[in-house]
Amino acid sequence: MPITAPSAGNPARLRRLLPAWVGRVNRITLRADLLAGLLGAVLVLPQGVAFATLAGLPPAYGIYAAVVPCIVAALFGSSWHVMSGPTNANSLALFAMLSPVAFAGSPEYINLALAVTVLVGLLQLAVGTLRLGSLANFISPSVLLGFTCGAAALIALYALKDLFGLQVPTGTTAFGVVRFLFENSSTINWSAAAVGAITLAVTLLVRRASRRLPFMLIGLLAGFLFALLLNRTGWGGGHYVDVVGPIPAALPPFHVPDISWRAIPDLLGIASALTIVALGQSISIAKAVALRSGQHIDANREFIGQGLSNIAGGFFSAYLSCGSLNRSMPNFEAGAQTPLAAVFSATLLVVLVAVSAPVLAQIPLAAIAAMLLLVAWGLFDFARLRRIARLSRTEFAIALSTFVATLVIRLEMAVLLGTMLSLVAYLYRTSRPAVRTLVPDADDPDRRFTPLDELRRPQPECPQLKLIRMEGAIFFGAVQYVTDRLHEARAQNPTQVHLLAMTKSMNFIDLAGAEMWEAELAERRAIGGDLYFHRPRTQVMQTWAQTGFLDKLGKGNIFPTKRQALQTIVPRLDQRICASCNVRVFEECRHEPAAADPQQSAQAASAGPASAGPASADTIAR
Repeated sequence: MPITAPSAGNPARLRRLLPAWVGRVNRITLRADLLAGLLGAVLVLPQGVAFATLAGLPPAYGIYAAVVPCIVAALFGSSWHVMSGPTNANSLALFAMLSPVAFAGSPEYINLALAVTVLVGLLQLAVGTLRLGSLANFISPSVLLGFTCGAAALIALYALKDLFGLQVPTGTTAFGVVRFLFENSSTINWSAAAVGAITLAVTLLVRRASRRLPFMLIGLLAGFLFALLLNRTGWGGGHYVDVVGPIPAALPPFHVPDISWRAIPDLLGIASALTIVALGQSISIAKAVALRSGQHIDANREFIGQGLSNIAGGFFSAYLSCGSLNRSMPNFEAGAQTPLAAVFSATLLVVLVAVSAPVLAQIPLAAIAAMLLLVAWGLFDFARLRRIARLSRTEFAIALSTFVATLVIRLEMAVLLGTMLSLVAYLYRTSRPAVRTLVPDADDPDRRFTPLDELRRPQPECPQLKLIRMEGAIFFGAVQYVTDRLHEARAQNPTQVHLLAMTKSMNFIDLAGAEMWEAELAERRAIGGDLYFHRPRTQVMQTWAQTGFLDKLGKGNIFPTKRQALQTIVPRLDQRICASCNVRVFEECRHEPAAADPQQSAQAASAGPASAGPASADTIAR
């Protein structure tokens, strides 16, 4: 959000206009953010160069994409820990969509890439401004858990390449890296593996000693020194440990994309597809990090921040960027407290490249891979997985499906698949609302209406009046299920021609639901019974009034209290059955004389609209 400067005499208004994280900034958080930012700057160096190559751009553009977009997204976004920049998925998607239009790496290609980045930013900004970010609320915690674990596995699998010093072909999949490792085990660079082991060991030891120390940076420094020793002395048996290598300048130049206005309509189609890819990744990563940090994410503001970052980035030589999982999770694990960590990361990247590019070029890739392995392990939330498995097999299946999808298809498509599975599971549950039969509990002094399945012992129902409690929404997807339950109940007890529905928990109804109740009313009255409702909600009443069902039902069939409902309905029951009934589950039944024996009750019931159901002769009427 923009930071405006109101009058100095109104500090309360100033605090309201500033982002919430500003109040968290102090000497301790600044130190933590600075150290986390330094780690982020180091991690993005090899990634930026590699991702720019994947996108068909010169290596410098990968570094540029980690500067201005990173700062803008952090200051204007919602997450305190997400770092934006170039990503694998965005780079591949950009190359796939632009390479048929222009030759990769050419000036025309670069201009198209920057123009598409600006268009993507405008579309992202529009999504956030129009407050369409609420769509992100449909990404369930189970989907996020599966996505996080799957992304962690991807991070770990891709890190194996550098950890073992393998020369894996560009574009190889995560499982392709594993297959390449087994098929080419003889080419493993054990010097690189030793550097990774030293990095991991030092990091874990320092973290165990004190989490207040910058353990990840110390571990990276240990790996750096060990690799430097091996490469300078040749102790590695002639196996050279690969390093980051030459680093291009990091200060992004201002550049207005030079394209023809006629090309914009064609580029809009490309930008729309890339917007879905970028937004899907960004919000998924932001919510995944928030799941661990406990921070509330404003999806609309996150989209606005991403949009502004790509708009600004497109004019500062940065190609398409979004939230980066490879940097956001290490940023959180390294102890970042506010978005200033991302600001420091981008700033330090420029400074470090300017003053110490030769030193940074010697950072071993194996040490960076070891850092990523550590982060990947921390992302696997085994305790939460076990908890979901115990609580809900459906949610566990959704998490597992998302996990597998994350490994085999694009990240945003995996999240979309998991979300679709969650919605299908939700629709299945809501399409089966509870239709619970009630009776006054004879063992309860207050004779509260209790579902049959919650009674301590079997108790009979009234032979003529069926009591049910509706729980949930009666919409088009649930109509058939509810209709079947009502028909089953009528078939089991044919003499229960009257139905009283407790609808306080029936929270929604649509046209199909209203028509279902209209059909039930017609069927009940056709067999000599009637339909009644207890405390329907305002929305339900409005729908019934609009469809005309309320006029057919009659307001006299809707009751504010159960006592008033029974006092009205019981006198309407077939008095021949009531006179010989020994069940008498309601207080209102005690005014009728008791039957001589159960057989008499059954004979009287058979003279009614249908044959009587079984009655309990020893039930005492209250």
